[in-house]
Amino acid sequence: MAAITISNLVKTYPGSTERATDDVSLTIRDGEFTVLLGPSGCGKTTLLRMLAGLELPDSGSISIGGRDVTYLPPNKRNLSMVFQSYAVFPHRKVDYNIGFGLRMARVPQAEIDRKVRWAAELLQLGDYLDRFPAQLSGGQRQRVAVARAIVMDADVLLMDEPLSNLDALLRLTFRSELKKIVQDLGTTTVYVTHDQSEALSLGDQVAVMRKGRIVQLGDPLDVYDAPADRFVGGFIGSPPMNFIDATVSPAGDTLLLGDQRLAAPSILRSFAGHGVQLGIRAENIGVGTSRSSGDIAAEVTVVEPMGSSVLLTVDVDGHTLKVQAPPAFKAKPHERIWLGFSPNTMRFYDRETSMALEAK
Repeated sequence: MAAITISNLVKTYPGSTERATDDVSLTIRDGEFTVLLGPSGCGKTTLLRMLAGLELPDSGSISIGGRDVTYLPPNKRNLSMVFQSYAVFPHRKVDYNIGFGLRMARVPQAEIDRKVRWAAELLQLGDYLDRFPAQLSGGQRQRVAVARAIVMDADVLLMDEPLSNLDALLRLTFRSELKKIVQDLGTTTVYVTHDQSEALSLGDQVAVMRKGRIVQLGDPLDVYDAPADRFVGGFIGSPPMNFIDATVSPAGDTLLLGDQRLAAPSILRSFAGHGVQLGIRAENIGVGTSRSSGDIAAEVTVVEPMGSSVLLTVDVDGHTLKVQAPPAFKAKPHERIWLGFSPNTMRFYDRETSMALEAK
């Protein structure tokens, strides 16, 4: 078993007044693929390095498989790591690079050969074992780094933005391959990235981090669909979630957006007469050239054909929204269109705290 339990982990670097990780707690089940997602400087890499034993916490604890490893050196934790840079030896051939960790562990040569061949076939490197890294593409070199990690039979696999050095198309291809490999291995995996598309597509669970804290933890689709606060909604999604200042009518049955009105979902009954922020995804806004019941008016400002959709930037009483329309939808700048809001796709946030509202 290789479940990971992180409890109240605090790390502050010398000379800094802010905590790199601020009382972080996280549980990762055995075999689970967990993604640490967030912008640069949010603490995700620091957390990964403390898991690896490359950094030591000021306080808190880390256990792997029920064993306290908080202050153990990396070689006592039975884990392997894939770095952002390929970190392969340029003067050594692929087979040597893949088997390097096994050699350091003094594994018998026959066993090294067997495991190297197994990993090479799994990562489509069987024809490249006799080549030097300079003779490989970037994607192939990253496969070498992954192969070197998985041959170690580690309890935990750590990955620090392993796809960031690849071009967009190769990153997309290798992402799906990597997910299948990790699923087949069943190894507990912790993956760090700032790319929300990677996080949503790879993870069994996503931990969104900000300023050293986990601000939301959950299933990728739940995190996308119901952000815990405005930061998560604005960070995840392309385009990010729209946010609009609104006021709940005194009766609690209508949402006022400037001079326009929407039917208020039942969650807002307890916020009658108060200001809120409405959050809604671009793809959840209906769009039409004629008005239907409950629609609100908008003026098109920018039209961006995206192939599979048309991305519209529109103005609603001074609020700028992104709307994802069908590819056949025709609109021009300064044209009036009508927007439909489905109650079950609207999310609501406190104006002061930016936290999601819950019915009182």
